Amino acid sequence: MVASLESPMRYSFIIPVYNRPDEVRELLESLTQQGTFDYEVIIVEDGSQISSEPVVEAFRSQLPALRYIAVPNGGPSKARNRGAREASGEYLLILDSDVVLPPGYLTAVDEYLERYPVDAFGGPDAASDDFTPVQKAINYAMTSPLTTGGIRGGSADGMEKFKPRSFNLGCRRSVYLQLGGFDEGMRFGEDIDFSLRLLERGYSTALISKAFVYHKRRVDFKKFFKQVHNSGIARIHLETRHPGSTKLVHLLPALFTIASVIALFLQIGRVGLLLLAVVFSVDAYHRAGRSLPVALLAPIACFIQLWGYGSGFLRAWWGKYVVRRREFIAFKDNFYD
Repeated sequence: MVASLESPMRYSFIIPVYNRPDEVRELLESLTQQGTFDYEVIIVEDGSQISSEPVVEAFRSQLPALRYIAVPNGGPSKARNRGAREASGEYLLILDSDVVLPPGYLTAVDEYLERYPVDAFGGPDAASDDFTPVQKAINYAMTSPLTTGGIRGGSADGMEKFKPRSFNLGCRRSVYLQLGGFDEGMRFGEDIDFSLRLLERGYSTALISKAFVYHKRRVDFKKFFKQVHNSGIARIHLETRHPGSTKLVHLLPALFTIASVIALFLQIGRVGLLLLAVVFSVDAYHRAGRSLPVALLAPIACFIQLWGYGSGFLRAWWGKYVVRRREFIAFKDNFYD
């Protein structure tokens, strides 16, 4: 939808950021290539020590409706909610700062909403050609149905009902505010909590396959493990808040983790894990443009994804149902690590 003087703002991009001006530069550059749509961009600086304001100022001539808001550090949920309150668009488009948009992103969103005016939506994430082999391997692990990663994007319908994720989430502003936005007390799983509340209230959601983003994710395996481990912990907390929301697909990494421990003590089990690594490698080789480095790194990323999520799930399950521990998270350095 092209801008006009009479119509209200159509889209508001909300982007929380913490100490990542280089990421903001890449994201804003990609936003300049979205065509003549009616949209504003709101950068919410969440108490950063390394400010993105100089980067934002450099793009004001290319993005006239660009706004910069600095707030005390309170986490991405609080920053998103602040941006939503300041926004004027009919739809909010919430992005992580480590994504880059392809030129056709907003066209894909607009064309879909013209035909199907849903309340909330999301799109898949993909690996750009300039990603490092580690980033591509992590992307493979997080999007492949072989690791249950398909629930993040294109394979969602076959595994569970699609729930938009905060790295690429759109929502009617009126609906977002009516739901109270993201739960500011949650550090992990807050986007799934938001999507579950959407569905429980009867709002419609959709996956827009063509509205994908290039998601850089974690740049090393240690940070990746921390991320997925806390995601596993969050699943138990989500079950407490939304009874019945845990499906078989969420149990699979935990079951795989238990089975892997047993397999290590059995020769046939060790052979099985080796064969599975080969399957991951071959599949990644074909999905990642026949890249040998990605194929070699993919099994490591896949096992980290499964064991990290599975161990977090089991840890939180034991804490909740055995020792009756309250909600907790691991690796608490800050909201963005």
